[in-house]
Amino acid sequence: MDYAMIMAGGTGKRLWPLSRQNRPKQVLRLVDGQTLLRRCFDRLRDVFDPDHLLVLTNAAYVETVRGELPEVPAPYVVAEPAVRDTAPAIGLAATILAKGDPEATVAVVTADQVIEPVETFESVLRDALTFVNHHPEAIVTFGIEPTFPSTQLGYIELGAARQEPGCRSTVHPVECFREKPDEATAQQYVASGRFCWNAGMFVFRARTMLDHLARLLPDSTEPLARIREAWGTPDQQVVLEAWFVRLPKISIDFAVMEKAPHVYAIRLPCRWLDLGAFRSLAEIIGRDENGNVPAAACHELLDSEDNILVSEDNGHLIALIGVRGLVVAHSPDATLVCSIAQAERLKELLENVARHHGGRFL
Repeated sequence: MDYAMIMAGGTGKRLWPLSRQNRPKQVLRLVDGQTLLRRCFDRLRDVFDPDHLLVLTNAAYVETVRGELPEVPAPYVVAEPAVRDTAPAIGLAATILAKGDPEATVAVVTADQVIEPVETFESVLRDALTFVNHHPEAIVTFGIEPTFPSTQLGYIELGAARQEPGCRSTVHPVECFREKPDEATAQQYVASGRFCWNAGMFVFRARTMLDHLARLLPDSTEPLARIREAWGTPDQQVVLEAWFVRLPKISIDFAVMEKAPHVYAIRLPCRWLDLGAFRSLAEIIGRDENGNVPAAACHELLDSEDNILVSEDNGHLIALIGVRGLVVAHSPDATLVCSIAQAERLKELLENVARHHGGRFL
């Protein structure tokens, strides 16, 4: 059977003060009044039954996620006891699903992306599921057609296309994965036509992924075996908390994707945006005639250009006069004002906030 795993554990520190330790970016209502998590679920609901959806999230977010996705049975919202990167998360999901269904095919998606149109995404996702069900040894990833030479995204080099029975999309063997390049290299990638952005989404047989983890990341074998043995028993939570933290902290790209055989890609011809920072709101929401990004329902701007305004409070007015190039982000207990050019220093700012105020505003 086909299953989906939603990775919903990211914190989104680069969207502070709206995103917090107990309220991650995927549950912010910044896009048409909806959360990114809800939009992710809605993209999947026509492909998978709700009881074939597994959501992995941070322990602090479990109740928030369950409230946002009431259709998903509560036991299928699983709390990771610690932040261990994507390889342990995917290993945990594969372990849980393979115990219930040894032939499980799993689609891994992330909860913090904007993907449009949904119909195109659904069609490509179904093709990936079909391909893996015909080729159980395969892992499929998705390539986004680059619209500019980004230095902040990873790339996939695609081999020659092949047509597969039952698939509308062509399938490409992956020649290699490339991490974030410099500007000149990114320009070469885009100009070649052979490279796509790495969307960080995958489809695979659960057993195949577990076999790769056992071979390529052997330190994961015993923790996952212990978790599998206890899953569904009264000891489930105790064992999960004891053994999940022993999984190596590493991304799935480094642990498996860059080393495994039979890795393929399907181009995803969609508008694709990763809401990772305030700048990305410009691409999601758009700009007004003066270049401002009004991600706040109530605002007044006078002689102001190229600013980003962010608030979820429809009753709070943000007003600017004669300013340019600012981020103004309002939350009930903290307000950020900074130049857009300095927004990447948020991590440094939050270290000072923690030092001076403890965890009160984090």
